[in-house]
Amino acid sequence: MEYYQGIPKITYKGKDSKDPFSFKFYNPDEVIGGKTMREHLRFAMSYWHTMCAEGVDMFGAGTSDKSYGAKDPVEQAKAKADAAFELMDKLDIDYFCFHDRDIVAEGETLKESNERLDIISAYIKDLMKKHNKKLLWGTANCFGNKRYMHGASTSPNADVFAFTVAQIKKAVEITVALGGEGYVFWGGREGYETLLNTDMAKEQDNMAKMMRMVVDYARSIGFKGDFYIEPKPKEPTKHQYDFDSATCLAFLRKYGLDKDFKLNIEANHATLASHTFQHELRVARDNGVFGSIDANSGDPNLGWDTDQFPTNIYDTTLAMYEVIKAGGFVHGGLNFDAKTRRGSFTKEDIFLAYIAGMDAFALGLRKAYTLIEDGRIDKFVEDRYSSYNTGIGKKITDGSATIEELEAYALKMGDVTTNTSGRQEYLEDVVNAVLFG
Repeated sequence: MEYYQGIPKITYKGKDSKDPFSFKFYNPDEVIGGKTMREHLRFAMSYWHTMCAEGVDMFGAGTSDKSYGAKDPVEQAKAKADAAFELMDKLDIDYFCFHDRDIVAEGETLKESNERLDIISAYIKDLMKKHNKKLLWGTANCFGNKRYMHGASTSPNADVFAFTVAQIKKAVEITVALGGEGYVFWGGREGYETLLNTDMAKEQDNMAKMMRMVVDYARSIGFKGDFYIEPKPKEPTKHQYDFDSATCLAFLRKYGLDKDFKLNIEANHATLASHTFQHELRVARDNGVFGSIDANSGDPNLGWDTDQFPTNIYDTTLAMYEVIKAGGFVHGGLNFDAKTRRGSFTKEDIFLAYIAGMDAFALGLRKAYTLIEDGRIDKFVEDRYSSYNTGIGKKITDGSATIEELEAYALKMGDVTTNTSGRQEYLEDVVNAVLFG
């Protein structure tokens, strides 16, 4: 059965194309910087938003039908998987990502849920082989069920902790069985509403215990990919323990997990943390933990996770600038953790949204390489810090300067009488010239 009838396979037609069902900037096999665009970008379809989200919000019911013509949970999951792989084929997307409860509805018991997962993961494995698709990463939905109202691994209820670990164990097993290149920990409710009822140290200790157990188990069953933490500051909890990249790094280092994890950075989460997308990527790059990206955007005028498809070329250019500088993706990629707006409810709208997002990052890739090849920004930054290349600056850089030596140097100067301009406006103009020149 063809689910997306009337929608053609999307191909590259160039920037002058007026065909809405075509790529204007994403040319998968075009080589840029020694790799094809397909290899650079590693696009992935998000199962939860694309295949599951019905346009429900807190003020209204769904606007899209995602039942896929079936009512039985397992048969519906199979129909959903068929539609997912048809969509990936038509969009020429190589990867997908999922939560365990996305691919099949949760059962009445853990045993029933696991049995359903065994059936549907085997079905998906056959589809992956048939359609030549790969799993970018898997994860577990340990936030949707009411048992997780007070958290999962951070719950004050030890029974909930035990259930959490058991659920994640199964999610890891199916991720490994499907050849997943990564496994993501997103603390959906791992945080607090008020410190008046919270033992924060206990909760973070327990979260670290869970992660250590899962890492050790996954390696023991042959998982070779990357583990990721996905930073997010709030929503649904008032304060989440994975607030931003820097907070995640502090947590990983405290518990000795820093050698096991990288970060999966989401643009909308950076917005919620009052950071830019580029900032979060730079923190990850500078600390050697850049891993993967959830490609979306958020509205800075709103205080919640809007998960919009990315179309801002400034954001995608500066994001890909960081990705290139980090050496590119290894096991990660660009997963479209994005959903169409509630009023964009047709099957065609899903394709148009993906085309817009894929083209935005493809153009961002092109412009990021141009920005690097142009060289003016890199040269300006290099020159700005050139005082650390010689004299007292070099001693500071290599760690040989003593506090007494610096004091003597400062006393001899009397005062700092020279400085150089940061020329922010000039550099912003350089970016504009590269983007639109």
